Amino acid sequence: MKPDETAFEGFIADWLRGHGGYQALKNDKEQGDPHDFDPVLGLDRPELFTFIGATQSDPWAEVIRRRGGEPDGAQRKFVERLAAELDRRGTVDVLRHGVVDQGITMRLAYFRPAHGLTPELGVLYAANRLTVTRQLRYEPGSDRALDLVLFVNGIPVATAELKNQLTGQDIEHAMAQYRRDRDPPNVTLGRRAVVHFAVDTHRVAMTTRLEGPETRFLPFNRGLRRGAGNPPNPEGHATSYLWEQVWQRDAWLDLLARFVQVEKPARGSKAPGTVIFPRYHQWDCVLGLEAAARTEGAGQQYLVEHSAGSGKSNTIAWLAHRLSSLHDEADRKVFDKVVVITDRVVLDRQLQETIYQLEHAHGVVERIDKHSGQLAAALTGEQARIVITTLQKFPFILDKIGELPARRYAVIVDEAHSSQTGEAAKELRRALGARGGDDEDLGPEAVEDALAAAVAARGRQPNLSFFAFTATPKGKTLQLFGRHDPDTGRYEPFHLYSMRQAIEEGFIHDVLANYTTYETYWHIEKTITDDPAFETAKARRAIARFVALHEHNIAQRAEIVVEHFRQHVAHKVGGRAKAMVVTSSRAHAVRLFRGLRRYVDEHGHDLGVLVAFSGTVRDDGEEVSEAKLNRFPDSETAARFDTDAYQLLVVAEKFQTGFDQPKLYAMYVDKTLTGLAAVQTLSRLNRTHPDKDGTFVLDFVNDADEIAEAFEPYYGMTVTLPTDPNLLYDTRRALDEFAVLRAEEAEAFARLLLVDKADHGRLHGVLNPPVARFDELAEAEQERFRDALSRFVRTYSFLSLIVPFGDTILERDYLLGRALLQFIRADAGETVDLGDAVELTHLRVEQRFSGSVSLDDDVGEVRTVYSGEGRTQELDPEPLSRIIDRLNQQFGTDWSDADRLVFDAAAT
Repeated sequence: MKPDETAFEGFIADWLRGHGGYQALKNDKEQGDPHDFDPVLGLDRPELFTFIGATQSDPWAEVIRRRGGEPDGAQRKFVERLAAELDRRGTVDVLRHGVVDQGITMRLAYFRPAHGLTPELGVLYAANRLTVTRQLRYEPGSDRALDLVLFVNGIPVATAELKNQLTGQDIEHAMAQYRRDRDPPNVTLGRRAVVHFAVDTHRVAMTTRLEGPETRFLPFNRGLRRGAGNPPNPEGHATSYLWEQVWQRDAWLDLLARFVQVEKPARGSKAPGTVIFPRYHQWDCVLGLEAAARTEGAGQQYLVEHSAGSGKSNTIAWLAHRLSSLHDEADRKVFDKVVVITDRVVLDRQLQETIYQLEHAHGVVERIDKHSGQLAAALTGEQARIVITTLQKFPFILDKIGELPARRYAVIVDEAHSSQTGEAAKELRRALGARGGDDEDLGPEAVEDALAAAVAARGRQPNLSFFAFTATPKGKTLQLFGRHDPDTGRYEPFHLYSMRQAIEEGFIHDVLANYTTYETYWHIEKTITDDPAFETAKARRAIARFVALHEHNIAQRAEIVVEHFRQHVAHKVGGRAKAMVVTSSRAHAVRLFRGLRRYVDEHGHDLGVLVAFSGTVRDDGEEVSEAKLNRFPDSETAARFDTDAYQLLVVAEKFQTGFDQPKLYAMYVDKTLTGLAAVQTLSRLNRTHPDKDGTFVLDFVNDADEIAEAFEPYYGMTVTLPTDPNLLYDTRRALDEFAVLRAEEAEAFARLLLVDKADHGRLHGVLNPPVARFDELAEAEQERFRDALSRFVRTYSFLSLIVPFGDTILERDYLLGRALLQFIRADAGETVDLGDAVELTHLRVEQRFSGSVSLDDDVGEVRTVYSGEGRTQELDPEPLSRIIDRLNQQFGTDWSDADRLVFDAAAT
């Protein structure tokens, strides 16, 4: 046999019939014979009526009777009716919900039931007829043929074009063939098949809509070394997973029944709905989580590390639906309720539409958008199987209801940020699972029981399983939700779709591919005769702020940003490109916003500039806000920025995370970015747009190597090593030397808080003595105690979630310590203002690096913040002249006369 396309076709078809559950050969005639296919109606009539005869003989006999009693005529009319319904409703809906003919519902497929409690449904499921046809002539009167077509009960559901590298062709030729030679309006291609695959021996791509040359194929690969592609298969083709796993009978029917969906067009649009077919990593993730939950039951933790661009909303929607009907091997329901915690309104709509398409049922999903009483009712009620809410609503459950039923919950957390690992997570566990002693029991053990309940609320609960989704897991997130690998000793995600793979597959842009850094050199001089001493750190911060906000520095940056945008960015994204300017503070944002506006106005450029920050800030004696500067409410900023009227958005913290603007092409960074904050900020650029060909970053502050170091842990797979549980006892012991905390006060505070539910007055009465003892400490000792107490509270809040301490003394001290911290916080402080004591004399901004910031690591390790180490001791105050000399040495260079700033004599 020659290793050509024909052999490849035969190999796949033979595997499907021999091992994949497709109909086998019969009477020397290949099941799925191309001669049985009607290209006008796009149906295989013999297979269709073989299925109907095997599964619905009585209803079909009634259809024949109502059609006049003539079988051939009834068949002809039914096929015409079926074709019309397929054209109108689509293949997926017809397969799921059947067709009504003469008042009788005829099913076109039977899908596997969620449990085995109704054996007759299993018999009907087994009667489905899956066939594969080679070289199908799909156009009337034409010899054009499709390499492979997959049928379900006579309805074509998928096509495939195969290429073999041994003949000099590959997947690119297959995609070109679809774009060039396959007519989109054809009934089989455009109105029957749900998905089209381009396949060679190494890669797979798929599309759900043929649009001629504009057809967009998506990769459908497993991933290779956490990037694009497929791993080698020593047993055969690298793409064998396609027919052995995806097209296999049970998996394929499950895909059609419970994954594929149709995204409806905008209201009033005549465009057809968009068919959503899962990408491989979505399908693999959902099935993996479902299988693990079925086997392991409730009480488990799962972390999904899926990059931006992974289609997370659809993955969560599919997972929620499957978990809501999941049964174990003994046909017992695994979860009574599925709770989805998210801030994305779009996910609610997707879930509602997904569930309705799959079940034609309303009320299965309930979004909590009113109050916590609504949430309590949804959790205790029977109708809603999936509840969507925000994390902020969970703590209020305890105030609204008593004991929840003893149920099992699957909690899906959208973006597993640190807020899910602290007090809010504890309240969630208390609401859904952990129970303590009876509040009415005021006996000697009441406080101990209440503390034990609080401790238990922090640990893993046997009735709660968490499914946490994030693109950038922190160390504590990995320890809380990840899986411990005993071979490596590390915590790892349960499932991974890496940033590297998303970039290589074209679902997000590489924000480090076009990166330019600038270096700012400056020189300052002391303008006062005296030489006062200052705390070094405060003085350095004050001088850095003085330089950053200096009018000459602002003016230089404004010129660089505007001119760079005009010359290199404005024409991008079809002339609609936008840029974000990232600043270090609200004052900095206001100054730079005004500097940009001033430069644009003075030079007559047609550029719209907006600013975004929270609250108000005083600038030049004026109290200003985002709304005042933009001249419209701040709730409109994102929508206004999306219009063609604005191109530059200056931000301070706001919009640096969670902001999705596909037209954002460039970022100008004037802020120190480190670790996860660097990744999240720069990733605002990574969204794709049909007219967007890349991104650009101009960084005034950060070093390219440091940015690479921040990104590398999240480029491949993110892991972390366990935190030593003894660290908790070490941080608690560090408090003893200060003699601020006392056991009897901690015991009394716990009783008042957990048992007596005392009012604020009595609680404050217990807190007054430790606050007084703290006030008696020297200032340096206060700082040391404050730091030690903060480390203990943070460490306990985290470690008690993952380590079953069961130590009520630690919980008791934690409760008092957490409350005490609110009373001993350091003053926001005395900020040092050196504006009248120093003068900026020289300034130069020059390019240092331009190119691609490369990332290499397959596996990146992150650490928790709980190192157990306290703050380093602050140096003694130093003379201002010495601080200035050191800064000038650090930030200076070889100066020329052109670098000297010229000041207006009148102004000075």
